[in-house]
Amino acid sequence: MKGVIVAAASMGSFLHLSAPIATWDEGLPLGNGSIGALAWGGGESLHFSLDRGDLWDLRRVPVVHEPGFTYRHMQELVKNGDKAEFDRLFDGPYNSPYPTKLPGIRLELNLGEGIAIREFHLDLGNGLATVGTSGTVVRAFVEADREILRVTGQGKAPAIVLRPSKGTEALGYPVPVGGQSENETWVDVPTLQGSYSAAALLTSQPNGWQVVATIVNGPSASARSKLRKAEGRPEGESLRAHNDWWERFQAASQVRIPDSRLQRHYDLCKYLYGAGSRKGSPPLPLQGLWTADGDGLPPWKGDYHNDLNTQTTYLAYGVAGLFDAGESWTEFNWRLLPTYRRFAREFYGTEGAVVPGVMSLDGEALGGWGMYSLSPTQGAWVAHQFWRHWALTGDRAFLRDRAYPFCLEIATSLRSLLVEREGRLYLPLSSSPEIHDNTFQAFLKPNSNYDHALLAWLFGAVDSMAAELGKDRKDWAEARRKLGSYVRDPQDGGLAFAEGEYYRESHRHFSHAMAIHPLGELDAVRDSEIVTPTLDRLASEGTAWWTGYSFAWFACMLARTGRGDEALRYLADYERAFTLRNGFHVNGDQSGSGLSQFTYRPFTLEGNFLAMEAVHEMLLQSDGGTVRVFPALPSTWKSAGFTNLRAEGGHRVSAYRTEAGTASVEVVLGPKGSLTILDPFQGAGSWEPAPRRDTTGILRFDAPAGSTVRGRR
Repeated sequence: MKGVIVAAASMGSFLHLSAPIATWDEGLPLGNGSIGALAWGGGESLHFSLDRGDLWDLRRVPVVHEPGFTYRHMQELVKNGDKAEFDRLFDGPYNSPYPTKLPGIRLELNLGEGIAIREFHLDLGNGLATVGTSGTVVRAFVEADREILRVTGQGKAPAIVLRPSKGTEALGYPVPVGGQSENETWVDVPTLQGSYSAAALLTSQPNGWQVVATIVNGPSASARSKLRKAEGRPEGESLRAHNDWWERFQAASQVRIPDSRLQRHYDLCKYLYGAGSRKGSPPLPLQGLWTADGDGLPPWKGDYHNDLNTQTTYLAYGVAGLFDAGESWTEFNWRLLPTYRRFAREFYGTEGAVVPGVMSLDGEALGGWGMYSLSPTQGAWVAHQFWRHWALTGDRAFLRDRAYPFCLEIATSLRSLLVEREGRLYLPLSSSPEIHDNTFQAFLKPNSNYDHALLAWLFGAVDSMAAELGKDRKDWAEARRKLGSYVRDPQDGGLAFAEGEYYRESHRHFSHAMAIHPLGELDAVRDSEIVTPTLDRLASEGTAWWTGYSFAWFACMLARTGRGDEALRYLADYERAFTLRNGFHVNGDQSGSGLSQFTYRPFTLEGNFLAMEAVHEMLLQSDGGTVRVFPALPSTWKSAGFTNLRAEGGHRVSAYRTEAGTASVEVVLGPKGSLTILDPFQGAGSWEPAPRRDTTGILRFDAPAGSTVRGRR
């Protein structure tokens, strides 16, 4: 098996773009989880848009400190129909320019008269960018282990400018201050809370030149000191350390599919996890480490949207085995638990913890469309990622120290908010992102299927985790039972949004279908009378008001339910129409083909990772604990393979398929050592060791943790 699939770098997975790249959002993305850079430009001008994850204006809008900024008062305003006051308190704060992610600082290199940039090239295996010009080749990379951008070239040294964004003018900041010495350039951007800065150091090299640059959350003296240390490390040593890191990262898993465009996009998404997310660094917000460089503030504040965006951004890392990237998100939320507890007490009046639906780097609620941004169930979706991290690692210490305590805190607050009427539990207010937008119609009759799915999943998960750890299970199973059943559409039996609210027109957010994917509360076979019409309805109402992530999410849903050919069609539409030429997901249709009425441009990353997960769903599924190999492979994919994808239980699965069917499977067993797998050979294969079989085609292996199960046709 090890010889079947090879690493992306050795297969020649690259981004290759002709010059000019006229806008920052089509640049080559570089990064190391702490700092990022976009390489772009044309003519003789080469740009690097520098950014870092902790650049934020964290000032609070005064209205959030008013006595009326509470969940109880929100209920009163909804009951009284006072939309004006509701908007002032709960939507108004988002209209302030702060809090916000801050734009970075652009490094501009003038390569000299007569030099013309011809092409840009990024190796997705190791994050090395090359820029071909009429006179030389420029190489650039953000060092994997240090906050340094290193750029080298031949010939005459370039002229250097550091250009702060004019977007900070809207925040009332003082004018940036720059400086320059013989070979060093720097700039300070004063804020109302301190400053951030960038610096670049130009040195001569044999037959050429080198620029090392950095961006720091602090004064330029800190940036310049960092460059002095970087100057003493030879480029060769930096490059070796860089390549070693990326080799380890790429070795976590590999995927091969017979579709060159989707293969490249998958490799890009995997690369973006390595470039943008590392344990100990801030997790990826809407635009990751590549905040808007257009002399404005980032769209949607570049914040953390927890009604879909953050959760789906961190959806694909687990199956790919990129757990360091994922722990950027889980550890971030764990550190914010005190803030979430305070939010639960002060806004909702409960114990436990609540994650704001829209929040800043420090976990504070930003408001905006309060029916979703201040919905208490968003934290249950975040909790799902803690549970999934445990499920895909089998790491009992993570279960004990992170997943169970976090999920318990979220469940405690939600349980105390529920009101019992006639033996059923209801939330005081219920919604379904982002149905009816920012209107009072968005408050649906409790409980919406979105809220129901998250509550049911969470109570069940806390109950099962408590049982696993030997903890008091309390009444979680009873609370789940009292939620009742999902609300169904009387026309076809599919999922509704809520009682009296049905999917009757195209919409971008499939919040009502959370129980199908990603939660897996409803099974395609067991619950087919609900699942099938739900997906059929989504398809029949069309894509007119979908955004890019909608196509990728629907591909996940279709693949989860075994509909691989349909999943491929929507995934191909996503990649063709909703990505820029550097692969970034954009919300609007860029193809002009009429797939969506949304044609706007801002890029956000969740669509990328939903597309990556859709490929995973085609190749390997294990929701519910039973491993299924190639469960939704499109009929046009005659061959495919993967190594070391992760399944529930912490199993590492590798498999290869030819036109004749699945040829081989290898599973390294997780910490519990027990494997349940749907027979991929349908009785025609041989296994070592021999399994226990049942009449449904399920195979069971009881072998020690870390041992290997092998099957061949």
